Amino acid sequence: MSNSTAADVDLVGDETAGNIARAALFAALMGAFSYVSFPYPLSPAPVTLQVLGVFLAGLFLGPLWGGASMVLYLLSGAIGAPVFAGGSAGIGVLLGPTGGYLFSYAVAAVVVGVIAHGGLRVRSLAETPVVRMLAGMIAATVVIYGIGVPFLWWNLDMTLRTAVITGAVVFVPAEAAKMAAAVGIVRSDAIRAE
Repeated sequence: MSNSTAADVDLVGDETAGNIARAALFAALMGAFSYVSFPYPLSPAPVTLQVLGVFLAGLFLGPLWGGASMVLYLLSGAIGAPVFAGGSAGIGVLLGPTGGYLFSYAVAAVVVGVIAHGGLRVRSLAETPVVRMLAGMIAATVVIYGIGVPFLWWNLDMTLRTAVITGAVVFVPAEAAKMAAAVGIVRSDAIRAE
């Protein structure tokens, strides 16, 4: 029989505990970003900072933990935490017109991470070329629109052309600004992205 105490037993390693904490932090950041939300007259979907959160999660946490942080964010909103756009929550939001955008966030964070880091292993962002980061964010944006627009189209019974224009095309300038902001944050001297 072993004579070990609870202090001798590590349930998870320090690296895993740190990754879980960072994933929870980025899930909370996504919830905060969702409150920066305002109606967009050209679209039934609001403008929020959530996509910036997706980009940052994939860049800073990598594909696995970035995706996990978005899953945590979605689970939080699904069970009632007011973390979706404008403080909304619940399964109804996930199944509504903007639900496709929300569901896409986990996949998009993985895409950003895989492309920016060149695989599943997290590498130093200080050495990652900006072009590689931008490629990841552009690919993630395509994923977000690729999943979000069909939800919008189906839920609001509009033509596919109208759904593409009002659910994707009108947001391209905003997404470009979020990409620039993400690169600026990663390259900031105040943040060590290692």
